[in-house]
Amino acid sequence: MGTEEHKDKMSRRDFLRKSMRLTILLGVGGLAGSLLSKSMAGKMVWQIDTKKCTQCGRCTTECIKKPSAVKCFHAYDMCGYCDLCGGYFRPGVKDLTTAAENQLCPTSAITRKFIEEPFFEYDIDADLCIGCGKCVKGCGAFGNGSLQLQIDQSICDNCNECAITRACPSQAISRVESTEPYLMLGLRDDITWKNKS
Repeated sequence: MGTEEHKDKMSRRDFLRKSMRLTILLGVGGLAGSLLSKSMAGKMVWQIDTKKCTQCGRCTTECIKKPSAVKCFHAYDMCGYCDLCGGYFRPGVKDLTTAAENQLCPTSAITRKFIEEPFFEYDIDADLCIGCGKCVKGCGAFGNGSLQLQIDQSICDNCNECAITRACPSQAISRVESTEPYLMLGLRDDITWKNKS
């Protein structure tokens, strides 16, 4: 056998060494990939538990984002599309018009659109919403609770320690899985939520 053929042939010992190295590398790579996917899947985000929220207004002032990352979301499937909406109109209004003095929202973030007698649709403009919770409180008091505060994950920085959490008197804000950031609502999973961005 010539030296050229001998160089091309791998000894059994070399083959075993290379196989062991490859196995170790694949094992370490697989472990690293598994840990990475678990760390991504287990990412936690801040969110409001609407059962605990008292709509105190601190989300507006305490959030580091200006305006706040807390926004009003509307559960259209729950809404009664009322002519007299407790989340839209101030209590005791005499005239059901869209005039600013009749609206509960201080920034006019809720728009009212006629559908058919006596139904109206109410949309939230997220850019105008400051997360004060006045509409949510009104909807809960005189309606069915279809307006709810949530932290908009497209805006939130998910700080290590949420400033709103420290200020929240009802401890309504906690960490939830990032795969299900809006499911702490106590409502059906298939409900239609929206706010206009």
